[in-house]
Amino acid sequence: MKKLTLLLVFIISANSFSQTKNFIDLPYIETSAIADTLVLPNRIHLNIIISEKDSKDKYSVEELENLMEQKLKGLGINTNQNLSLNDLASNFKKYFIKETDVMKSKSYNLIVENAKIAGSVISELETIEISNIRIAKTENTEYEKIKLILKSNAIVKAKIQAEFMTKPLKQKVGNAIFISDLTNMRNFDDGGGSLQEVVVMGYGTKRKQEFKPIDIEFQKIKIESIVNVKFKLE
Repeated sequence: MKKLTLLLVFIISANSFSQTKNFIDLPYIETSAIADTLVLPNRIHLNIIISEKDSKDKYSVEELENLMEQKLKGLGINTNQNLSLNDLASNFKKYFIKETDVMKSKSYNLIVENAKIAGSVISELETIEISNIRIAKTENTEYEKIKLILKSNAIVKAKIQAEFMTKPLKQKVGNAIFISDLTNMRNFDDGGGSLQEVVVMGYGTKRKQEFKPIDIEFQKIKIESIVNVKFKLE
């Protein structure tokens, strides 16, 4: 029984080796190709912090929260869907003479569609002394769909390259016998854009000039797909 088992293992291994060897012995051409594009972010995450300290105790966090919601709704933003609470904090500072001072703050995540709306949000919230705002992340919701299209484009490009390389040799490019997706080997993000210097922070009580949103867009997001293909030569 042991001899039969060993014989079967030997036959299977031999067949696997034979198939691998046949694949290696095929005449083929190998080429790699990259397809890329730039897209505008259509999902911008704003981090908004409201604090009693920033308003010098003129408003409580709860009052600022209500005022913020009114301002956002006035801009046509669905706060139930696009506004979420990140965290709530209270800082206790003890003094020898003064009583315990409690300073509350809340952090929110707001999602908007473009830079123009983001600028309007910053402008409107500054009127109620909320200006501790930063761009946390930019992304495109079609990222995965676009990446699949680019993979297909990269395959087409790889075949064109192979055809140009074999033309002087009077050979023809046949079917693909091996395809490898190299995209994930590069350090790409998941659809989020590079923020670099796109940060807006400050304190409304200290700023004197009025903020005017300008008609600009955020830096475009680069999406790439890379493939490696082996084509049989005929």
